[in-house]
Amino acid sequence: MEIEVIEKNRDEIKLKVKGITPGIAAIIRRVIIAEIPTMAIEWVDFYKNDSVLPDEAIAHRLGLIPLTFDKNFHTLPNKCDCEGKGCVKCQVKLYLYKKGPGYVYSGDLKSSDEKVKPLYDKIPITYLNEDEELELEAIAQLGLGKEHAKWQAGNCGYSYNDSEFIFNIETTSFYKPEELFEEAINLILEKLIELKNKV
Repeated sequence: MEIEVIEKNRDEIKLKVKGITPGIAAIIRRVIIAEIPTMAIEWVDFYKNDSVLPDEAIAHRLGLIPLTFDKNFHTLPNKCDCEGKGCVKCQVKLYLYKKGPGYVYSGDLKSSDEKVKPLYDKIPITYLNEDEELELEAIAQLGLGKEHAKWQAGNCGYSYNDSEFIFNIETTSFYKPEELFEEAINLILEKLIELKNKV
């Protein structure tokens, strides 16, 4: 496989890839979109919500906030030693309290784990008028894009011309765009090794 970087910025990368088949290109694209684990808020308990938005609308917005995490420590609930019951490796608590007037931003979330926090501090969640309050506690965990779009690590498309594939990869998570390609290749190799051991 030959890889050449054509363009690159903080959120996107364009790669020229030679030496693969259309089937492999499709697998790489699918893995980037659906199978790279990311951290997102899964459950929210509201203690107070005076804002104009209902609880479920705020919970939905919270779930779409990209979060950082430690790839070498945090794990998917179904692969955790606690069997998904909830521990520091597979669940992280975030707390939010804000009193108006003013906007409530992603940066207002306080995490129980310093390695898990919003990737961007200025994502608006809602607006509070004078003396209105918002108080909630949330639980974040790793998940996959094939389970819900909030866990989608990135977007990927490609074109094929004269034995060359041009990949356009955009990150929607804390991964750098080039890391998404690397993660996809590593996951594919893991799956092949697992398949070989089972045959």
